[in-house]
Parts: sequence; structure tokens; C-alpha cells
Amino acid sequence: MNDPFSIPDGDVLAEVQGSVGLITLNRAKALNALSLGMVRNLTEVLLAWAQDDRVQAVAMRGMGKEGAFGAFCAGGDIRFFHTAALAGDAALDDFFTEEYRLNHLIHHYAKPCIVFMDGVVMGGGMGLAQGASLRIATERTKMAMPETMIGLFPDVGGGYFLSRCDGALGEYLGLTGQMLNGAEAVFAGLADVLMDSASLNALWAQLPKHHWSQPDALESFSAAFKAATHQALATAPAWWTDSLNQAFSAADMQGIAQALKAAGHTQALEALHKRSPLMLAVTLEQIRRARAMNLSDELRMERDLVRHSFHPLHLQRTPAQSDTVEGIRALAVDKDHAPRWLPAHIHEVTADMVTPFFNSPWPADAHPLRDLQAPVV
Repeated sequence: MNDPFSIPDGDVLAEVQGSVGLITLNRAKALNALSLGMVRNLTEVLLAWAQDDRVQAVAMRGMGKEGAFGAFCAGGDIRFFHTAALAGDAALDDFFTEEYRLNHLIHHYAKPCIVFMDGVVMGGGMGLAQGASLRIATERTKMAMPETMIGLFPDVGGGYFLSRCDGALGEYLGLTGQMLNGAEAVFAGLADVLMDSASLNALWAQLPKHHWSQPDALESFSAAFKAATHQALATAPAWWTDSLNQAFSAADMQGIAQALKAAGHTQALEALHKRSPLMLAVTLEQIRRARAMNLSDELRMERDLVRHSFHPLHLQRTPAQSDTVEGIRALAVDKDHAPRWLPAHIHEVTADMVTPFFNSPWPADAHPLRDLQAPVV
């Protein structure tokens, strides 16, 4: 970019108005799915604004098919993942390394960051949103971490933020890919504010006029939505029951499946049966380990996991034989929705298949995310 403070066109739009840096994801036809170029643009803009005294806050939204809002971000460009994996394209490794760096940057951004999670917020979109200072959801929010459906795991810091949900809700969301509306996202602790989508344009227009230098800037900005937010916080979704929480607290995937069957939770059990048995076990281990990790270490773990997901050498498989490439093929390439998982059933997954996913393929001093660390407070 010639001007680090402005991108007037392309898949990422960025400009400074007043004291606010405004970012719009502008790939509406793809539900703003992230490309490597978009990750790089976002990183460059955020780093520049972090050093720009004019910018006191940053806000991010997505472009919908009918104008601003309506969709935030559907995740990473999984068709690119499939093509790059089969071709041995090094850009695939670059994508995940740089995306996870961007996630870390947002979580530790020194200025208030507001994200408007209207419409689809999945996968990589959650990575952009969950580190924000103020996460705004609406009645149109469709939030999920559906990665196990494509033979992957909830990455972009998913282990970190899902493990911080109450009880076993994080396990449930990460394993089943359950979609949340705005109120449910607030209840789960994955959104801070619930507002009416009809007010989005007016609130966006108000951003440059707000006094972001004030200590209570975020609280005063969202004050109008306190009532709806408090109601959402106090209202558990009808589908989230004590017995479901108990089932997803079981020690392993076999135990979870048995508990679900015994309690008659057929919908959750059916959701699991559609997903990669191997990556369900990896995801469960990821979330459980992440509870005791800081974000930097968790992202390093995810970088290890994603490398093994596309290169399951310990299983004597090529990238083309990985559950990840197979899952993407079935969902987005051939669209037959009939993935051939290996192994095919939860009870066939062994610890010897799962544990090596957590062994880093790099020595610590050569890890692609070796320099990530929490800021000194």
C-alpha cells in the first residue's frame, strides 16, 4: 500500500475518520472469507494505526451483498486451502502463520477495537472478532466454529476463547459446530453487546464523533444496549441443559458419545457423527489443554496442529489423504457432502493417532510463531 492509513478499494477498505480507523471487509460474494492478501492488508493497517496518534480507536465490519453489514466474515478461503495443500504451495503455511499473528495482534491491540458481528461470523471471522475490546452482536448474528465438519479444528485462537466459556459449553461448540444467534453469543461470553441490526448504520456513523480518549469510552458507546445485553446474559438457550453440559464434560470422545446416547441427546450425537472422528478427538484435547495456556502458547499449539492436519505424517498419509483435505473436498469442492473420514468412527480413534498432533514439528527457536508473547503490563 502506498498510503498505510487508507485503502480506498479492494477486499479490505480502510480509512481514518475523525479519531477512528474504520475497516470494512469487502468480499461480499464470498461472505468476506479471508485470503492471504486480506490478512496482510489488515495486519499492515492495524500496525500502522497502532503507531498513529490520530487514531484513538479502530472499528471493523463486513460488507453484505446488499450493502454494509449483513455479513462479517465466513472464515478462511477453504477452496484456497484445498488447492494449496494438493499443490504443496508454501502460501498455505504463510496463511496460517500470518493469520494467527493477526489474531494475536487484535487480542493485544493497545487501542480500543470494536467489531460489528452482524450476519455470518465463523472460523477466521471469529479470529478477527474475539480479541476485540467490544464485540457487538445482533439478532442476525450467525456465529459458529464449524471446523470439525471439514476435518480441521477450531483454530484462530479457538482453543483459547472456547475454553474460557462456562462449563463444557466450549467443548460443545467446538465439537458440534452449533450456530449461535446474537443473544446466545452474549450468553456464551463470545459477544459483549446485543443490539438491533436496524441501528447499525447510525452507530457506525457515530463512531468518528465519539470521545474515544475518555476512560469510559467503550462503556458509554454501548450504554444504549445494556438492557438487551443483560437479558441475553441471564437467558440460557433452551438447547443448553445440565445433562448436555455433563455429557460434554466426559473424559474423552467415546465417553461423550456414550453419555449423549444415554441421555437421549440425539441431535448432538448426530452432529458429531457427521464430523471427522479423528479431528473431534484432536479438538477435545486442544480445548482441554488450552484452559491452562496463555494466548501466545495456545496459538503456537494451533500452528503445530494445523501443520499436522495438512501433513499427517505420523499416520503415514499425504496431504491429499488427510481428513482436512477430504473434508474440504466433500463440502466445498465436489460438494457431495459425503466425506470419507479415516478412521470412520469415534471408537476407532486411538491416543497414538491424536497425541502426535501436539508434538511440534519445529524446535522452539525455529517455530514460526516463536516471538509471540503477551505485552508487559
